[in-house]
Amino acid sequence: MDGYYVYVLASQRNGTLYIGVTNDVARRVAEHKARVADSFTRKHDVTKLVHVERFTDINEAIAREKAMKKWRRAWKLKLIEQGNPTWTDLYETINA
Repeated sequence: MDGYYVYVLASQRNGTLYIGVTNDVARRVAEHKARVADSFTRKHDVTKLVHVERFTDINEAIAREKAMKKWRRAWKLKLIEQGNPTWTDLYETINA
């Protein structure tokens, strides 16, 4: 899976959210799940991949990540629920 990815992790349905950007979403989410990633996700047990978007341009991915981080929480929840209404952990689907 090449490209750049903006991803959203959650602690649980409607729980704590984390938005990140990476060029290897499978590796990065695995780091969060193994708790070797930054202290915010480790501290708040944010390991469930609930949304991911792919970009071909790193600048577009970074701009999207920055924009999403400024969104109201309700907008983030709506985005997740539109593409993943059951809040399924998408990690297995991207790591297959």
